[in-house]
Amino acid sequence: MTGPTRNELWFRLLFSLAGLGLLLVTVFVRGISNAAALIEVVGIAGTFFGGTAIWCALRLWRHRD
Repeated sequence: MTGPTRNELWFRLLFSLAGLGLLLVTVFVRGISNAAALIEVVGIAGTFFGGTAIWCALRLWRHRD
């Protein structure tokens, strides 16, 4: 497998899931006051952490030994 090692993929997956969890907690506790903040916080951060988590999970699933 070229690219990141399995250990690095696990780290990225766990880090991304932790980021999504913190994002959800922040939105739940603080709320979102306007649409621009919703797009910026949830859209960009959610897409980054969610996309990374999905990508890592797929790579780990395809290359399981």
